Amino acid sequence: MEIVPRARPSKALSAGLPVLAAVLSLLLAAIPLALAGAPLGQAYAQMFAGVFGSLFAFTEMLTRATPLIFTGLAAAIAFRARLWNIGGEGQLYLGAMAAVWVGSGMIDGPPVLMIPLVLLAGAIAGGLGMLGPAWLRTRFGADEVVTSLLLNFIILIFVQMMLEGPLKDPMSLGWPQSEPVSEAATLPALMARMRLHAGFLIAIGTAAIAHVIMAMTVWGLRVRAVGENAAAARHAGIPVTRVFLAVAFASGALAGLAGVSEVAGLKGYLTTDLSPGFGYTGIVVAMLAGLSPLGVVVAALFIASVFVGTDSMSRAMGISSFLADLTVSMSLICVLLGGFFTRFRIRRPRGRAAS
Repeated sequence: MEIVPRARPSKALSAGLPVLAAVLSLLLAAIPLALAGAPLGQAYAQMFAGVFGSLFAFTEMLTRATPLIFTGLAAAIAFRARLWNIGGEGQLYLGAMAAVWVGSGMIDGPPVLMIPLVLLAGAIAGGLGMLGPAWLRTRFGADEVVTSLLLNFIILIFVQMMLEGPLKDPMSLGWPQSEPVSEAATLPALMARMRLHAGFLIAIGTAAIAHVIMAMTVWGLRVRAVGENAAAARHAGIPVTRVFLAVAFASGALAGLAGVSEVAGLKGYLTTDLSPGFGYTGIVVAMLAGLSPLGVVVAALFIASVFVGTDSMSRAMGISSFLADLTVSMSLICVLLGGFFTRFRIRRPRGRAAS
């Protein structure tokens, strides 16, 4: 048996791969459910009801999807240029910290001024968080997978230090949390008595803008060219280093906006447990979406549905909530395997050359 590349990968298979991976991962989830002794029909029905059974459940899914759209876009855009940004988690915290710093009293103004300032501060902070690893790659050839990943832990320690120092809320009774974001800097709720906020609309709009930029602009063409072959792009006159740094800043900025959406739209203040791993899950979202900005929205909604649905199922049936992480992991494995068989095929050698 030998592995050979396909001459022309099937476009239909490439387009249907994410859907196939999502369905297959849900079917594979039946194995641990059965081992846990849960009735499969009831378990899947409870998972579905946990997302679509009420308006509250549905809006909770959209709220959970909001930061995943931002971190998924951050990974998708970087990966398009073969810039492997694994630091979305740290960049999220940088964006959240900048949003709290600006929005908790440093500047006083109306919402029409404060909300854009908070978003801008978070985007800049997150963008700067990825510029370092990108510069180390372009200047010294350092692996950005390692540098961006390790930077996550450094940033989290820095956030802990700030929450015990300059950003600490004096009214928190010793709990390490920041001062709350002012009402003027808070993203407005979209529905009364629901947690869904304007950050969801900003995320959808950002995905649409990213799609237009990547598909219809010269800059998007340069990013795709660098991702396909950096040496050929440089030979064609594309400033590869400048493109890498611009992509790095844009990717970090998007992850920073995820942090802004959480502190200014949902929680209201910063703590070290703000994110349950949105930065890392964003990588799964991007891969499931095939690095498509519009596909990121769909993938984020699917991943959020899995998390919210399995949380509801675990509470109703006493099943471990870790099933959500297992399902998401299986969806990524299905995408990777499907992507492999989209580009390659296995064939039996017709014969061996005579020795």
